[in-house]
Amino acid sequence: MSALAKNEIATPKATPRPANVVHLAKQTPRRVDFKRIGATTLQNIAPPLVVLALILLVWQVLCSSPDASLPSPHRVWLEAYDLIAYPFFNYGSQDIGLGWRVLVSLQRVAYGFGMAAVVGVIIGAIIGQSVWAMRGLDPIFQVLRTVPPLAWLPLSLAAFQNAYPSAIFVIFITSIWPVIINTAVGVRNIPQDYRNVAQVLRLNQFEFFFKIMLPSAAPYIFTGLRIGVGLSWLAIVAAEMLTGGVGIGFFIWDAWNSSRLPDIIVALAYIGVVGFALDKLVAAAGKLVTRGA
Repeated sequence: MSALAKNEIATPKATPRPANVVHLAKQTPRRVDFKRIGATTLQNIAPPLVVLALILLVWQVLCSSPDASLPSPHRVWLEAYDLIAYPFFNYGSQDIGLGWRVLVSLQRVAYGFGMAAVVGVIIGAIIGQSVWAMRGLDPIFQVLRTVPPLAWLPLSLAAFQNAYPSAIFVIFITSIWPVIINTAVGVRNIPQDYRNVAQVLRLNQFEFFFKIMLPSAAPYIFTGLRIGVGLSWLAIVAAEMLTGGVGIGFFIWDAWNSSRLPDIIVALAYIGVVGFALDKLVAAAGKLVTRGA
């Protein structure tokens, strides 16, 4: 055997490693910084909890006397414990927990606000595109949006002859105005370059609406939707006080007639938490659609 053959047998050539394997070998696993996440969470949660504790303390001090007109937090806890601890109990048609009542009210809000969102975006887009529509409709909308929600209730009851659709109409007519106005502003602020591109590509009205108009005006639209969903929640609570049913608004009115002030306070806490959750839900949807824009 020749010397060259011996060298080749003794020292074989190493097989080259694929580039992706080398890249993976050099990659270090990313560690989750739990300390930083915990510190950020604490910074967001601690201040509201401290403020809430101070409010409860001041409330307890001011309302702890026997002749106080409002119940103290301790009294609310004792007298409305079932409403706080068991939100989904069901002992009859009207003897149900506040969780069920909130769900009934949310169902009405979903119908009314859903229709307001669709109709408001379409009308707002038309107004934003047309100068004549803006001049003709904007003054009327500015007048109608200042009408309080309950002022629409007698007309809706006369028109529908039923409390359920009347409440939905009140939600619709209350929440549609901020959606229309903000959508119109967003459409008017679409950059001219986008419009020029649409003309070059020869997009029809539907393609321009879905591919250019909606993505560009989305931040304005979701601002209007956030305002609208808050107004929807306010409107349904006010409407249910007069139309009856099993919603959270009627529960507050019934508790007032029965002098159950602790129940009213618990219901107000439910309303506030649900309203806050609705606002955050629409805001999260807006960030998802606009990719944080």
